[in-house]
Amino acid sequence: MLERVKKRVEQVRDAIDELRSLSLNRSEVQAPIEYPAQKYLPIIEDDGLEHVRLISFNIQVGNSVGRYLHYLTRSWQHVLPHSERIDNMDRISDVLSHFDVVALQEADGGSLRSGFVNQVKYLAEKGKFSFWHQQLNRDFGLLAQHGNGVLSRIIPTSVNNHVLPSLIPGRGAMFIEYQTTTDEPLLVVMMHLSLSQRAQMNQLAYVKEQIEKYKYVVLMGDLNCHAERLLDDSPLKETSLALATDGISTFPSWAPQRGLDHILISPNLRTHAIDVLDHPISDHLPVAIDVSLPSGVSLTDRANQS
Repeated sequence: MLERVKKRVEQVRDAIDELRSLSLNRSEVQAPIEYPAQKYLPIIEDDGLEHVRLISFNIQVGNSVGRYLHYLTRSWQHVLPHSERIDNMDRISDVLSHFDVVALQEADGGSLRSGFVNQVKYLAEKGKFSFWHQQLNRDFGLLAQHGNGVLSRIIPTSVNNHVLPSLIPGRGAMFIEYQTTTDEPLLVVMMHLSLSQRAQMNQLAYVKEQIEKYKYVVLMGDLNCHAERLLDDSPLKETSLALATDGISTFPSWAPQRGLDHILISPNLRTHAIDVLDHPISDHLPVAIDVSLPSGVSLTDRANQS
């Protein structure tokens, strides 16, 4: 009986932390980005290296927000369908069309609010991606199918869904492996972290354990925290991962002041371009990167196609 009470107390504490962090997410600010956001990531000239263009985008199930008041006045759009959603999805598709690998957060898997359209599948077909996969994290039946998604022009060798530790269920990560011409695969981890700092630390500790054996790693998603916390006060500081998105802001999309969406890469991957893209469709701006594998290392799927 005592253990059950303790567990319930922990759940209440975590819920309070989530609410407190939500409030902070709307009020705390950081220095604005030091350079103007671009519409598109630059195309890198052929240099003989294996390049991969990746983007992470919290699409807020196709809802558009242009001011804080819209969280209240448009809250019904998280439950009911609306005519602008498909137009927003097409705009999102245009943004994603320039990339090889896409990480989606807050995508609907086909429920009432999305007009029973699986948004991950829709974007994959619209953008002619070779592969797509959905991770369903919160299943509310006909009302909502909330989760993450991956779109890829490169066929992965494996995709594994991981439930991230949290007393309030509903957060997940996808571990996607791409075979290279060496014995070391390229691992791309896509995730959406909780709002509370305590939950984030537990989730990042879990991810850290899972990636330790990999040589080539890209970790990206809506991490709901500032760069400083990732670098100085999280389990990731014990890894060799470098934060490519330090100093850029993605939230709120109409006046970005907080860096919540990030990309981290292992030191043997080279960054050629990194930017937050100026497409305020959701309440988050997308963040994108062009990375290359070391000289002589290629992705097997592309090698077979050439």
